[in-house]
Amino acid sequence: MNNRLSVFLSLLVLGLLLDSSVSFMPRIDLRRSVTYLPSKNDAILECKTFDTQDLLKQNLLRLAASYDRGFGASNKAREEANQIIQDLERCNTEQQASRGMDGTGRSPLRGTWRMIWTTASDVLVLAASPVAALGAIYQIFEPPLVTNVIDFSPRVQALFPPNIVPSTVLRANVQTRAAIRPENSNRVGLVFEKVNLQPLQLFGQSIDVFPPLGLDLPKLPGTTEASSGPGYFDVTYLDTDLLIIRQNAPGGLFALIKVDSTDV
Repeated sequence: MNNRLSVFLSLLVLGLLLDSSVSFMPRIDLRRSVTYLPSKNDAILECKTFDTQDLLKQNLLRLAASYDRGFGASNKAREEANQIIQDLERCNTEQQASRGMDGTGRSPLRGTWRMIWTTASDVLVLAASPVAALGAIYQIFEPPLVTNVIDFSPRVQALFPPNIVPSTVLRANVQTRAAIRPENSNRVGLVFEKVNLQPLQLFGQSIDVFPPLGLDLPKLPGTTEASSGPGYFDVTYLDTDLLIIRQNAPGGLFALIKVDSTDV
């Protein structure tokens, strides 16, 4: 692919990202603060065996596969997924999920996680784009960095079988810097640093040799410290293969599974 086309595609997707307020790169609302704290009156779910959690996770995976990670979910499916997630959160035994996120010590979050479900409106709206279709979405934890990875493809590509229109993929990497929040051991503070856009495939041919197009994100007053700013998320469930987080403004939750890599 020539350099002009590479830059054009990168700028096109960058415009979509900036216009859509992706939760991984949000418009911070300094007036709003959302915290998930289970009510003391919540029913206690029996979680003495792994069978309960395994069944809940299987049902969540079923909904994720049936409703495209929440993008195509009906109201009934969203209610069912929310109930499953709340039940899983009551089973959560991880009370120090943020440890090691400052880069000192080993973090239980370290690794690559792929999103399987979301209720975040600023991510769900991306599915309405007439130009680009969403591919896989990942979070890569390499403390103190957290990189959010979003793959895009031309929407027309989904209308034809791969042998007629081979795959074209453009990847956005949103880099954040994490910090431990002293007020909550399951809370991870974030400062958004930069975005890189890079074409990975063009009509089925690998083109990741091209350098990415980078953009440093502007720092708004009051948002420059990951340990105290408005950007953060709470880990509400974590085990070896499933992660559930609830983000601060603009709100919404994400369920992610552990994977080996982000290979297309």
